[in-house]
Amino acid sequence: MTMPTKFRRDASAIALGLALSVFVPGAAMAQDADTAPVGEVPAEDAIVVTGIRGAINNSVQAKKANTSIVEVISAEDIGKLPDLSIAESLSRLPGLATQRLDGRANVVSIRGLAPDFTTTLLNGREQVSAGNNRGVELDQYPSELLNGAVVYKTPDASLIGQALGGTIDMRTVRPLAYGRRAIAAGARFEVNDLGKLNPDISNKGYRANISYIDQNADGTLGWAIGYARMQSPTAEERFNAWGYPEVTDGTNTAFLIGGAKPYVKSNELKRDGVMAVVEWEPSDRFHTTIDAYWSKFKDDQRLRGIELPLAWGNSTLQPGFTVEDGLVTEGVWTGTEAVMRNDVVHRTSTIIAGGWNSQFKPNDRLTLELDLGYSRLKKTEENLEIYLGTGRGAGVGARETALGFQLRPKGGIILDPSLDYADPNLFLITDPQGWNSCGGAVPNCQDGFVNTPKIKDELKSLRLQATQELDGVLSSIRVGANYSDREKSLDDRGFVLTGNDYPANTAVPADYLYDPVSLDFIGIPGMVAFDSWRYYNDGNYVLTDEAGWTPGRIFNDYNVREKVLTGFIQANFDADTGSTPIRGNVGIQIVHSDQSASSFYAQVVGGQVQSTPVTDGATYTDFLPSLNLTVEFADNTFLRFGAARMLARARMDQLKPGGGVNFDASKRNNTDIEASPWSLDLGNAKLRPLMADTVDVSLEKYFGQGAYVSLGGFYKYLENYIYRQSDAFDFTGFEIPDGGTVATYQGLANQWRNGNGGRVYGAEAALSLPFATFTPALDGFGVLASGSYTKSRVREGSADPIAMPGLSRWVVNGTAYFEKAGFQARISGRYRSKFLAEVSGLSLKRDLVTAKSEMVVDAQIGYTFQSGALEGLGILLQASNLTNEPFVTYYNNDPRQIRDYQNYGRNFMAGVTYKF
Repeated sequence: MTMPTKFRRDASAIALGLALSVFVPGAAMAQDADTAPVGEVPAEDAIVVTGIRGAINNSVQAKKANTSIVEVISAEDIGKLPDLSIAESLSRLPGLATQRLDGRANVVSIRGLAPDFTTTLLNGREQVSAGNNRGVELDQYPSELLNGAVVYKTPDASLIGQALGGTIDMRTVRPLAYGRRAIAAGARFEVNDLGKLNPDISNKGYRANISYIDQNADGTLGWAIGYARMQSPTAEERFNAWGYPEVTDGTNTAFLIGGAKPYVKSNELKRDGVMAVVEWEPSDRFHTTIDAYWSKFKDDQRLRGIELPLAWGNSTLQPGFTVEDGLVTEGVWTGTEAVMRNDVVHRTSTIIAGGWNSQFKPNDRLTLELDLGYSRLKKTEENLEIYLGTGRGAGVGARETALGFQLRPKGGIILDPSLDYADPNLFLITDPQGWNSCGGAVPNCQDGFVNTPKIKDELKSLRLQATQELDGVLSSIRVGANYSDREKSLDDRGFVLTGNDYPANTAVPADYLYDPVSLDFIGIPGMVAFDSWRYYNDGNYVLTDEAGWTPGRIFNDYNVREKVLTGFIQANFDADTGSTPIRGNVGIQIVHSDQSASSFYAQVVGGQVQSTPVTDGATYTDFLPSLNLTVEFADNTFLRFGAARMLARARMDQLKPGGGVNFDASKRNNTDIEASPWSLDLGNAKLRPLMADTVDVSLEKYFGQGAYVSLGGFYKYLENYIYRQSDAFDFTGFEIPDGGTVATYQGLANQWRNGNGGRVYGAEAALSLPFATFTPALDGFGVLASGSYTKSRVREGSADPIAMPGLSRWVVNGTAYFEKAGFQARISGRYRSKFLAEVSGLSLKRDLVTAKSEMVVDAQIGYTFQSGALEGLGILLQASNLTNEPFVTYYNNDPRQIRDYQNYGRNFMAGVTYKF
């Protein structure tokens, strides 16, 4: 059903006006529903519940008490979230799904909207991101240092950082609310069952953590500190295809693999994290908290494989090949000239985040609050490629006389080579394909390449607010303002590596060689492997900056700054209409944004890149009304309604104002702008946020301890969407690259613009069911289950509707558990149907490809001693990706045309915990 335009645009404002007219005349006091930290029992409460069932109960109670539509996860105990990472825990919530990177859950989509449409907070403060855009990579945050998280699906006016998909607020412990001393430590050993795929990265690792919480004797001063260390292995057997061009013999057409890059990959993830909190409450009039978080994440990778130019290279497909339903699935290539690669990746990300919050009550009814926040990230990367081949340049040296291939039905390829890829006398350090000429001056100069991008992201915030408690239906009024200043930059650098012995080919010195690495998963028994990282650092290459002849190395750089002032007013209400309790909030945010960005125009003139700095920006103001209404129409049965106007800011790389200027000399005499010699790929620093009017409805029934069932639906009308559009552009002032003449300086710029939007809508259901609800005989058993169905209809101009990045139509999660007398066991599965995945390409470029549906199963079993000398000691066994589910992406909407088939294997962990 299509909503009338006027209603679509004014729905949130109408809801706001109606709510104010109904609720403002009344008055009475009610506590904010979400003031208690997630998963913590107030100090004066004598009941302490821990373990799986305690975490479930805390989460359910927090969900029930909140006035917004939220999902909640809570720690089972201090330093113990239910999963290995906060991302995996979030992925089990209704309507949420994660995308895996190197086998681990990395970023989160909410209600089918990609991570860039989601805001992540830590203790209520917005966090910066390690990627080159806005989506926060959640594996940067150790689960051992977090006490839980709240996912806001509907916002309220005082929620800073609300986003189109939703807002994730990760929480650390509050020592005074925790209310007692606790010291907890844990250690786990980890192994990946694919084995040691590369000789210089282990398939074994460990995790260790320790936390300490305490307070003074009178309970006015509390402190908490935690440290977590991880050295985790991941492994990957990966088949990567360049693409599938369509070929014809004049009569029949079929898709044919253009090239392949299969390899084995080993990762060692090292992460150190520290969390500290100091909380002081000398009286019921004053409360102040300082919290700090630091994390350093190092990702060391070794990738070894063979790049095979096929249809897009110098290979010839021999007659007798097999075609199945328009795809060549089996055949023999001749003339293939392989590029053997020994690659290394080093990524280091450091995050510092924290804040100071103080609350002062001049009287019993008024609370004044000050909050200062800070978040900063620095990320550096060295992505090293080292090539081996049989000769310098295309068509030189030994080539395949018969390279048999067969595409496997479920993904990947099996090869039958004629060359010995494990022979270090045959495969030498060189430029096998002539991929670069260093700007035309040095033919076949690329013996390797190194990308060295750097990202900096810093965000400072100041928040002031006052809450006045009232009598009657209107329980309180909150007014305030938040100012944030964020600056993010990308410095994209890349260097061609040319061997010191150029133009000679160089044999790998014997002292750098390893035993051959197996590529059995593609049918090749071994390939030459050596310590390429040490060889590179020993000064065996000359580095040449690619920015000298590649404009993209210049205009990829950007610096974006956003200064945002948000004022808000929120009225909280709590009333009984007869015997029906009604509570909620209504309010509005006024958001003033001042955004600016700088980058470059870049073009090749006379064989060299010339660049011109450019700075642009915009200021604008948005009004974001919101309403949350909860009606308890039967005992522990709630009908919730939410209406809001929401925004999601443009991606950082879309806001950069520069671009690459292209000139086609063959069109220099054209005057028609559609056939102009000039063209430009351009960003846009004037982009406005994506705006949406949203409506949410949820029906929730709570029964027993930790038990509930819910059913809900949502509708988001996207007023606009950001996509590339062609517009007229004046190229006057740009130099004609060859120095000649031109008939016109008018051309087209392919630029990011705000255009028509669309809609996203869906339904969600969730169940938490401890079996003791039915009979005491089943005490300890229980299940958690959720499912969501989401659809979108968004058009880029007049084109056909597009698939929204990150949207799976179906997301289903289930967990079965048992916990009693210290024993616990759990098995969980999460399913998501196919979706448009965002994957990293060259120079941090984002590629959109379709990912197959996946079902990931994890399990754990453990026992905690309840008494005696070992009281507090726990033993734990865990397994992730138990069914060895691959991550698979494909081209042309054909699951047989595999882009990536990534087999990660299973990770097994054994560990101990101790709390006293």
